[in-house]
Amino acid sequence: MTNESEVVLVDSSGWVEFLGDGPLADKFAPYFEHEESLLVPVIVLYEVYKKLRRERSDTLAQHFLSSAFGFQERVVGIDIALAELAARISVETKLAMADAMIYAAAKLNGANLITSDAHFSGLDFVTLI
Repeated sequence: MTNESEVVLVDSSGWVEFLGDGPLADKFAPYFEHEESLLVPVIVLYEVYKKLRRERSDTLAQHFLSSAFGFQERVVGIDIALAELAARISVETKLAMADAMIYAAAKLNGANLITSDAHFSGLDFVTLI
């Protein structure tokens, strides 16, 4: 699991499972216990908001976005360093753009990526649920 000092980045699949009370919600829950150690890439904000709004409810999507304001100092934006690393990762691993951006955000910030997305299987610093 995680401890207070470990920096983690839960990808979109984890957020959707946790917030939507999906079948893997309990396995993702421990990673949300230490909010101060949680990084949130802006691309995850986009993906989760879109998926919740489209597949769950506008209320749940708005709740997620409102709670994201509490993470503002831990939101990872897209800058030149992230874009360059993500492009390299995408070329080397064949990850799609969003996944490469998420993985690059984790690498640049020394975070462990927590995911249920098999696309990340076999990559360093990834915990696959």
